[in-house]
Amino acid sequence: MFGYVLINKPELKFKEYDMYKSYYCGLCHTLKKRHGIAGQISLTYDMTFLTILLTSLYEPDITEESHRCISHPLSKHFMVSSKYTDYVADMNIILAYYKSLDDWNDEHNIFKLAYSSLLKHKCKQHEQKCLAISNLLNQLQEYEKSGETNIDIVSGTFGKIMSIVCTPQNDQWAPTLERLGFFLGKFIYILDAYKDINKDLKKNNYNPFKNICNEPDFNDRIEKMLTMMMAECSKQFEYLPILDNINILRNILYAGVWTKYYE
Repeated sequence: MFGYVLINKPELKFKEYDMYKSYYCGLCHTLKKRHGIAGQISLTYDMTFLTILLTSLYEPDITEESHRCISHPLSKHFMVSSKYTDYVADMNIILAYYKSLDDWNDEHNIFKLAYSSLLKHKCKQHEQKCLAISNLLNQLQEYEKSGETNIDIVSGTFGKIMSIVCTPQNDQWAPTLERLGFFLGKFIYILDAYKDINKDLKKNNYNPFKNICNEPDFNDRIEKMLTMMMAECSKQFEYLPILDNINILRNILYAGVWTKYYE
């Protein structure tokens, strides 16, 4: 359910794209440093957005480095990281662990089970967040088993998960970050279900849109839902006093998140 919070590359300036890549590479390097190769391969663009968002909001001390990696062995790549990169790397591991378990339960893919076993012992930090996310994912599984068709309920449950992930600390910005994460999570869930509807119908898998997907206004209804979610998410974002990387973040929220939809 990830891979939707992307940049719209043609709309970014070269220096902005280079900065985005430096955060992406910084998160990749941090995942390997904190969680090894198993953690590194869980890297997603979605969490790069969160790294940039939190670093730009809180303006912590920045570490700038250059390293080679498996993907780029011949030349060093510029990397930017901060204490919030560490936090996001840990959240990335937690989400990857639970996603692997979910894939195992859905598809009985032995590789996903093995991968979840590699990640399990790396989820010991942030125990309260782990417990809350686990409870919400169990709740989401129950909704899916019962065939829940109320999209507001099921997408809202995933929205609560993202609100936890997007809030590193309890401070004055926590309520805004929670709501930003909540509506971003609902957007991701709705778009993922919409993208998978044909596949789920063929395989008789759960999808909250099964009962309405053949209605004549189905596509219009989905577009309106997605637009509402991102309007609320973007409104919360604009409440935050962010100056650094503002064009990159707006590119993602106003254009990049729609890339998969238009595909």
